[in-house]
Amino acid sequence: MFDYRRIALTQISRIGTRFLPFADVATGDVPLKRLLRLSLFQVTVGMALVLLYGTLNRVMIVELGVPATIVAAMLALPLVFAPFRTLIGFRSDNHRSALGWRRVPYIWRGTLLQFGGFAVMPFALLVLSGFGESGDAPRWIGISAAALSFLLVGAGAHMVQTVGLALATDLVPEEDQPRVVGLMFVMFLLGMAVSALIFGWLLKDYSPLRLIQVIQGVAVVTVVLNMLCLWKQEARDRTRAMATTPQPEFREAWARFAARPGAVRLLAMIGLGTAGFGMADVLMEPYGGQVLDMTVSQTTQLTAVLAGGGLLGFAIASRVLMQGVDPTRFAALGAVLGVPAFAAVIAAAFAQMTPMFVAGTFLVGFGAALFSHGTLVATMRSAPREQVGLALGSWGAVQATCMGIAVMIGGLARDLLMLRGGPDMAPEHAYVPVFAFEMVLLLAALAVAAPFLRAGVVGAARASGYVR
Repeated sequence: MFDYRRIALTQISRIGTRFLPFADVATGDVPLKRLLRLSLFQVTVGMALVLLYGTLNRVMIVELGVPATIVAAMLALPLVFAPFRTLIGFRSDNHRSALGWRRVPYIWRGTLLQFGGFAVMPFALLVLSGFGESGDAPRWIGISAAALSFLLVGAGAHMVQTVGLALATDLVPEEDQPRVVGLMFVMFLLGMAVSALIFGWLLKDYSPLRLIQVIQGVAVVTVVLNMLCLWKQEARDRTRAMATTPQPEFREAWARFAARPGAVRLLAMIGLGTAGFGMADVLMEPYGGQVLDMTVSQTTQLTAVLAGGGLLGFAIASRVLMQGVDPTRFAALGAVLGVPAFAAVIAAAFAQMTPMFVAGTFLVGFGAALFSHGTLVATMRSAPREQVGLALGSWGAVQATCMGIAVMIGGLARDLLMLRGGPDMAPEHAYVPVFAFEMVLLLAALAVAAPFLRAGVVGAARASGYVR
């Protein structure tokens, strides 16, 4: 009698190992199914970003008539919390608890922040949409509640992602850390893509109540998936719980981290490139709606296209970087590809070609993935093992802060151009200058990176003895 279940599981396992990027990082002690379960925290973070940056920003700007500047400011609010990613990573490296856990307490706190933000969000949307008796409430109450919800969700996502990535690197040997982090980001992009498709399907017949139901569902799914991902992942360490040695000071740890060759220049490259790719995040969906007449469902699914490009970029990056290519050079390639990507997005407005816009969006996601993966691997490889959390936090802090600033500037620029042009101005003229400025930022990132691209920042760090 055939054991169909065993045969099916064997075949699925072979398919995953062969085709899933980074699947070869699995070992007997840390099997692939455990890593995939841990990566569920990235799915919830991706789901939150799709909801905030993909769906809510378009609905608030187009359907609810909230100025893009205010929406951009809401989306940029998490940048208030972003610089603390470095401190969070450092604290999780050295945290002591009665159970000996370092990472789990911070991931759980971040989960509660995310749930709190999603709990507040429906009330904000009810006020802004004027539904029922909420239509008598002042509009500023809805805007304030929406801002609070965006801040809570963003702060929780920062905490969960930073510490979750650190926990993932704790489970594997040093040589496999870049690959396991890559696996986490593949799952992040898959979470974005699948969430965008599901949200687009659920919101095909859009109404404020349907959107509120979607948000409530996301809140529940976030808690469930994060609890599942944490189950039996971090072992209890009695030795760490009973340790009496003084903890290191953050200032000293940061000084040692920043003293690495090329560290400041690498962070500057990360900041400029992230701003170059991220400034359009608050504008892509409204751009598709106002310029190319795309529906709410279509612009929400556009996020899946962006994530699809990113997924392909991460898959290619994983194979190329394992062949010894310097990650800083690979990141520079991503910045180079971003320039023609935004050129296609601009050209689509004047040609009125939605397929060209979709193709440009896909290439933006592809280039951003190469850039993000390259800079992340470069940061990790040049940091000692005891500073993994600090390294991931630094990368995330610079990236998130520059992303938030860029989003806010992009929304403000769009509104100022709309006011200056008046009601008779074609809507694309308010978006094109922003996309063009993103191309300039990507070129600036390449200029900053040029001095150490010859030898590579990682090679310089190894030569000076900062890494193994």
